Amino acid sequence: MLFNSFPFIFAFLPFTLAIFVLLARVSHALAASWLTAASLLFYAWWDYRYVGLLVASIAFNYLFGVAIARATESARRHRSRALLTFAVVVNLVVLGYFKYANFFLESVGAIAGTRWGIGNVVLPLGISFFTFTQIAFLVDAYRGLVTSYHPVHYALFVTYFPHLIAGPILHHKDMIRQFAATGMYRLEAGNLAVGTTVFTMGLFKKVVIADTMASFSTPAFAAAADGQAMSFVAAWGGVLAYTFQLYFDFSGYSDMAIGISRMFGIHLPLNFDSPYKATSIIDFWRRWHMTLSRFLRDYLYVPLGGNRHHPSRRYVNLMITMLLGGLWHGAGWTFVAWGALHGVYLMVNHGWRSLRGSVGGGSARGGRWGEYVSRSLTFLAVIVGWVFFRAGTFTDAVRMLQGMTGVNGFSTPSYFAEAGNSMAVVAVLSEFEWIGRPTRLLVAMFWILVFFVVWLAPNTQQIMGCYNQALDPYPGASGRPVAPALRWRPTPTMAIAAALVFFISLVGLLTDRPSEFLYFQF
Repeated sequence: MLFNSFPFIFAFLPFTLAIFVLLARVSHALAASWLTAASLLFYAWWDYRYVGLLVASIAFNYLFGVAIARATESARRHRSRALLTFAVVVNLVVLGYFKYANFFLESVGAIAGTRWGIGNVVLPLGISFFTFTQIAFLVDAYRGLVTSYHPVHYALFVTYFPHLIAGPILHHKDMIRQFAATGMYRLEAGNLAVGTTVFTMGLFKKVVIADTMASFSTPAFAAAADGQAMSFVAAWGGVLAYTFQLYFDFSGYSDMAIGISRMFGIHLPLNFDSPYKATSIIDFWRRWHMTLSRFLRDYLYVPLGGNRHHPSRRYVNLMITMLLGGLWHGAGWTFVAWGALHGVYLMVNHGWRSLRGSVGGGSARGGRWGEYVSRSLTFLAVIVGWVFFRAGTFTDAVRMLQGMTGVNGFSTPSYFAEAGNSMAVVAVLSEFEWIGRPTRLLVAMFWILVFFVVWLAPNTQQIMGCYNQALDPYPGASGRPVAPALRWRPTPTMAIAAALVFFISLVGLLTDRPSEFLYFQF
């Protein structure tokens, strides 16, 4: 079931919330159990056959988490370490079978000159998210950091439907304490107002902006996959469109997940903080998929040694972390290349900072113009990385990169005009005869608006200010003040504005079938 679908918006979400509120008046445990059951139903809507896998994963990791914690508390470190190792290995084996087995066998077969495989294996939706969530729980149980083992709260922590299929990656200490608090089980008008507003912002980003950008990016990468020589305009247009499609798709999902949770009185961690405003790759990874960055830092980079050893060891740790981070996103060598590229970026970034520090340069960026240059270079580096992230093969990526250099000319492909004609806003406006079909003007205005929003406009948490209160994996990243006129307040004017945005989003859904979020495949 998709957040950006009529069954979810007008049936599943209001029904689940209404029953939750009614049951909360009777029993908090009963209300939490209902939310868990509703989350399993939400997951089953995609494919009921994999609900058993999810339930088995929850039961296995809960039992082992309790056993590990008890062994740790009784000072039986060898036993707890053995239990932890076994449990983590089982999780990784299951994840590896569904997500990486064919990739590994095909890679080995390509080297050996054979054709190995295990047939068509369907990737269970969200398996990376609920696996990483539970591995963190196991490790923290071993470290003695888990303080609550309520089985219903644990099951809800894993299955909670707003995060289950595309993140954020939840941490038990953030969520289980909220499930145990009485405030979650009271329906509050403020939570509904904030939640619906944030959800509406996310819906607009997904339906109106991300899906429109897809009409430009998809044909461009399809042309590269078909072997066409990409012109400068075709390559840059396609890559920039995908750059913005992924941005608003992921940002939209993150907003919708936070908004839905707020309706239930639950605060999810912030997962997206205007990453294209980053002034370095280090800054980018503090803003993009923030909960994944936290997980990789706390459960991979730091255990590897982090920056506690010689600088060369630090760079090795960075590269290992980013290679595995790339592989987490997908079973393909292009994802590994994307991770390696960001590993190199981070090594250069840290090396540059060390060099500036050693020569007395400090952390200054040269004023406002220096910040603009840093932001532009970072944005360009990220765009190049997205080419590998999106391309199906290295050959496709090379074609796109060649086109971006201009070696194949500068002509505008015909499918760009067709993409403009398919824009939801154009399709709707064309129904009014007095407007006609001002495709080119609207497309140009749309692209300008997108650049403005990404680079200059305040983000959702800034607009919502203190009303949002999403949990922040990197304290201080969110909540920077904006002009009072841009701050959301629970007023009739703001309600009318949100209703208009919601209506436009629904019109967009009427013009085309709902599309999946890009992070569903990870």
